[in-house]
Amino acid sequence: MTAARDPTRASRRTAFAAVAIAGVWVAIGLATVTAVVLKNTVFGRHVFALGSNEATARLCGLPTVRLKIMIYALAGGFFGLAGLFQLSRLRQGDPTVAVGLELDIIAAVIIGGASLSGGVGTILGSMIGALIMAVLRNGSQQMGWPTYFQEIIIGLVIIAAVFVDRLRQGRRA
Repeated sequence: MTAARDPTRASRRTAFAAVAIAGVWVAIGLATVTAVVLKNTVFGRHVFALGSNEATARLCGLPTVRLKIMIYALAGGFFGLAGLFQLSRLRQGDPTVAVGLELDIIAAVIIGGASLSGGVGTILGSMIGALIMAVLRNGSQQMGWPTYFQEIIIGLVIIAAVFVDRLRQGRRA
């Protein structure tokens, strides 16, 4: 029996495609809900106030400790859901599967328009930044560039994004 006619291999491919598609729809749904919450609720305004300047938020009467706990709990829920999707893709739990992606994530958020100083950014911008980073990473792998060269490219992208962020902040001041 050839690999092309193996029914178990075809069903595994179909299952993987279904999980990947479900993951995309769940990510889009959660991003939409989170964007609406951050833009249209008091909680969202409090999150941006806390991210912009914690001391000022505390002086304005915001419960900063409780707000940070709520934000970390929400983030933990999102991380747990991402872990479940990763588990369904890999079929095993591996705590080291995303080690080293921190710079890619920071670069994606900065490219998406968030400020390193805090208090500025959108969910859509972060998703667009993540898409750009995925295209950069996958494109450099497709080109066959060595890993160290890919890291240099990502580093240059981060430097450029931070430079643009500083220019934007300078114009606001």
